[in-house]
Amino acid sequence: MSTEFDPGPLPHWDLSNLFASLESDEYKLAVDSLKQRMDELDAYQEEHAMRGERAWPDDVDAAAAAIAGFLERMNALLLDGSKVRAFVYSFVTTDSYNNTAKRQASQLEMLSVRMERQFVAFAGWLGELAQNEALWPAVLEANEVVAEHAFYLRDTAEQSQYLMSEAEESLASELSTSGARAWGRLQGTITSQAKAPFEVDGESKELPITVIRNFGSHPDEAVRRRAYETEVAKWEALREPLAACLNGVKGAVNTLDQRRGREDALHSALDDARMDRETLDALLTAMRAALPDLRRYLRAKAGKLGKERLPWWDMDAPVGSSEKRYTYAEVEAFLVDQFGTFAADLAELTERAFAENWIDAEPRDGKRGGAFCMGIPGVEESRILANYDGSLDSMTTLAHELGHAYHNYCQRSVEPLNRNDPMTLAETASIMNQTIVTEAVLKALDDPEEEVVVLEAFLHDATGVIVDIYSRFLFEKAVFERREQSELPADEICELMLECQREAYGDGLDHDHLNAYMWAWKPHYYSAGLSFYNFPYAFGLLFGLGLFALYRQQGQDFVPAYREFLRTSGMGRAAELAERFEIDLRSPAFWMGGVEYIREKVDRYEAL
Repeated sequence: MSTEFDPGPLPHWDLSNLFASLESDEYKLAVDSLKQRMDELDAYQEEHAMRGERAWPDDVDAAAAAIAGFLERMNALLLDGSKVRAFVYSFVTTDSYNNTAKRQASQLEMLSVRMERQFVAFAGWLGELAQNEALWPAVLEANEVVAEHAFYLRDTAEQSQYLMSEAEESLASELSTSGARAWGRLQGTITSQAKAPFEVDGESKELPITVIRNFGSHPDEAVRRRAYETEVAKWEALREPLAACLNGVKGAVNTLDQRRGREDALHSALDDARMDRETLDALLTAMRAALPDLRRYLRAKAGKLGKERLPWWDMDAPVGSSEKRYTYAEVEAFLVDQFGTFAADLAELTERAFAENWIDAEPRDGKRGGAFCMGIPGVEESRILANYDGSLDSMTTLAHELGHAYHNYCQRSVEPLNRNDPMTLAETASIMNQTIVTEAVLKALDDPEEEVVVLEAFLHDATGVIVDIYSRFLFEKAVFERREQSELPADEICELMLECQREAYGDGLDHDHLNAYMWAWKPHYYSAGLSFYNFPYAFGLLFGLGLFALYRQQGQDFVPAYREFLRTSGMGRAAELAERFEIDLRSPAFWMGGVEYIREKVDRYEAL
């Protein structure tokens, strides 16, 4: 008997309100308009001596006017560019065979290089202006535009100390398109096009690895194990080009960090996250404190499956007698209803996202795995990529991404340069949404078997965000350190991955059956512009759980402050913004509140 579930029609996202096609006249005009705006900004920077032979006004009003002119032009450029980039990226991520999209993405990369040069030139100019202590404080208050961007300007001036010369930064940007970014693109292409034969209901089919990975939650262990072994075998065959991609990206980051005077790759990641090492240490302390409880969950799950330890292929195994699946229509109704108990505007936004096809839900060949949400400030909308299969995990993933969309919604009318949320805070709304959904599902249940299923989903996600993220943090840190000495062979990368998994998962898993290729398909390792794409997720989970606890204490009085926090999350450092809720992020005590929430769920899971 077939065990496949039909979730109903799964939509592809609709971006027709942006452009008709990649070859339409309106799209071409939009790209030409971007180039023209960049030409005008180049000319503006030349006029105000922000590049080349620099000069600085010694008058407060003149300096503020020059800064305001740059901010206004760059914000306009970012608004228009958001529409073009989102449109192209929508094709690149859902159809890696689309050569037209690839060409357009390459063209946009060249424009991104120009923008980087403009940012770098401005940052260098601003950094030197900020050294004028008699002038700088007054400049930040001299006109409305500048005052509105005060945090961005202070942060930019501070980070300018880690810039190479203007000529070196320009060369680095130009080389990136055929260097680190090219390695990242290659990894995305290889992994999105990877396919393998896989037997489904007695019939062998050539399936994308992204689809095969979904069989990891199949109720039949034999199917789960075949999916795991098929995936590992495919990455084994592709390991050499993927190892070259990883070495290429990490080598480039190390070289540039050294040239820019960074302490290490973690230094820039922390600055990007707008947090300090003291906050990271407090977070890591809490993560390590959570490991015994989550290992206890893994052992309890193994027991429920009749085993002493879990092999990797059972990580996503369903537990409990419930085989509840949600059609796409059912998940829409449920999410709208539950979000309405928190905030009416969140429910309304969710309705709109479904009604206007903001979500690309169907897994298919050429489409990237996982899920993400991209904001489009140019039209004040968002678009969500998902690979929906009807599971509770799929539903909570949609809830998570809709949290990002709500975050974007709360920032409507905020200038693009003030929407640059650090990853640490970018997960706040998504974790809140997930927690709302999990608590709602648990509250509605009166069957212990059903409760096990829901707790399993929550603890499975928490394990991914705490335990697996910890292994990924250890892995990436070690890769950067070793890459300073030489390239890492694929064998060494795999062994390092296993070492980090053993340290993080401890006795929670069967060490004879881990996953040496978790590095191969995770796109987070292949971003030259954002290293350590891992610990911010743990920050987001524990911070979000802490805010949810405040919500339970304060009720609806919490929501206005929450909206304001989301609106301004791009305009401050994490610790400073958290102080609005009287939270001390540098104290492990705050983080342990989230750990305690997880512990309670593990206790209940074991008892059932």
